[in-house]
Amino acid sequence: MKLYHSSNVSVIKPDIIYSRDYLDFGKGFYLTSIHEQAVRYGQRFIRRQREAWLNAYEFEFNSSEWKILELDSYDKDWLDFVASCRAGNDVSDFDLVIGGIANDKVIQTLDRYFDGELSEDKALGLLKYERPNIQYCIRSQKMLDDCLKHIESRQL
Repeated sequence: MKLYHSSNVSVIKPDIIYSRDYLDFGKGFYLTSIHEQAVRYGQRFIRRQREAWLNAYEFEFNSSEWKILELDSYDKDWLDFVASCRAGNDVSDFDLVIGGIANDKVIQTLDRYFDGELSEDKALGLLKYERPNIQYCIRSQKMLDDCLKHIESRQL
C-alpha cells in the first residue's frame, strides 16, 4: 500500500530515533494513506516559513510476523491507548499501531478530557460521531527497515 509522511525534510531512510515522544500512538514514524491529508499536514511547515516535503513510500508487511494494534474507531480502547501514550506511560511493544488521528475536532475533545473537564463517558459520547482518518505508526526500526520502501520525496 502507498503511504505518505509530511516533514520539513526529505525522509529517504526513516529512523525511529528522530521520532518525538508523547504522541497519539507513542514514539514512531507516522504515515497516512490519504494523500490530501499528508499535503494539508505539510502546509503547517509552510505557514511557519519552513520547507515542506511530501514523502511517499510503499508499505508491505505480513501481519503474522509483527505485533500490531488496530484501533478502528474512537472508542474506549483508542482513548485509553492515546491517553497512555501522550502521558508517557505506554509500555507496549507493538511494531505497528493503526488507528484514528486526533484531528482538530478530536484534539479539542481529548484536551478537555485530559484536563478533567469531560468525563470518559462524555468524551466517548462526543468522539463516537467522528469518523477516523487512519494513521499508521511504525514503532520498530526493524519494521521500518524491512517493510517500508521510499518511493519519492517532493517539495510542496
